[in-house]
Amino acid sequence: QVQLVESGGGLVQAGGSLRLSCVASGRAFSTYAMGWFRQAPGKVREFVAAVSRSGVSTFYADSVKGRFTISRDNARNTVVLQMNSLKPEDTAVYYCAANGDGGLSSQLDSYDFWGQGTQVTVSS
Repeated sequence: QVQLVESGGGLVQAGGSLRLSCVASGRAFSTYAMGWFRQAPGKVREFVAAVSRSGVSTFYADSVKGRFTISRDNARNTVVLQMNSLKPEDTAVYYCAANGDGGLSSQLDSYDFWGQGTQVTVSS
């Protein structure tokens, strides 16, 4: 079992930056691939980024590629999403998720554990 707690959300102007963190408790954080997803009001939850168990490999949605960076620190049980050049369309609740299979996946059902989410609002 893994518990995930996100932080770092808030209100920012377009073009600004935010840094989201997700801290995991429980066993064997390094055995999970980690992902970030987001859900805007009235829309389905969508993939944002994923990072491999070691942190060497990453995978991004086209909509955030070049603006967002995912990273992890296995010693601190933490995964981070650095978001730059934010746009109003990035406004959503952002969720951290853990994939026990360890693969890089954009599919929601690949992920076994989810955090409660943190709100990101980008004003124009």
